[in-house]
Amino acid sequence: MGQISPPLVSIFFMLELRQISKHYQEKNGQVLTLANQLDLRVEDGEIVAILGPSGCGKSSLLKIIAGLEKPEQGQLFWNHQDISQLAPEQRHFALMFQDFALFPHLNVQDNVAFGLIEKGIKKAQARELAVQMLERFGLAKFYKSSTLLLSGGEQQRVALARALITQPLVLLLDEPFSALDFDLKESLRQEFAHTIQAHQISTILVTHDPLEAKALAHKAYQLKNGQLHLLWEK
Repeated sequence: MGQISPPLVSIFFMLELRQISKHYQEKNGQVLTLANQLDLRVEDGEIVAILGPSGCGKSSLLKIIAGLEKPEQGQLFWNHQDISQLAPEQRHFALMFQDFALFPHLNVQDNVAFGLIEKGIKKAQARELAVQMLERFGLAKFYKSSTLLLSGGEQQRVALARALITQPLVLLLDEPFSALDFDLKESLRQEFAHTIQAHQISTILVTHDPLEAKALAHKAYQLKNGQLHLLWEK
């Protein structure tokens, strides 16, 4: 399939999951239900939190949305168009992993520029845009540094800059603050919320922390036995 075509009428974008099912078989033969005819809708610019214990399927759900895993059944829609068969790079979604997944062999600038280069933008231009993005996060002075020399909070900002520079339609966050101390979590939560709202990006936040969900999200669900149960909505 080709790229997602632009909407003809509606200016409101929406991510929708319909009847998504996914199971996982452990080494002992036990079958876990990660998603059981699961439905979810995320409006334009909305932040939705998904809570639940480790192993309940939260991360797998993000990978299904990103196109990294295939559901056994069900469909995904973006702005009412079926994207179920689109490759990950054609969906234009950004998945930010729990461990940041920064490339240790690339410096900060090239980590941020990587997605643009993959999209075919010339390296010189991609690097220039990367520095501009790093300036917005107060990291421009580190642009030639190794990511291994950065603090956890600085690595977090680099990962977010890399996710945002490609102007994703949807931002998928997998436990983005779990490795940080309390004070740094508080400041970065506010920074994330401000940045996401400024860009009006539909966002799904996977977390096990109710306080984190409350601080960032417009609504929160619990994933249990393959189903999403609404916990609260602001």
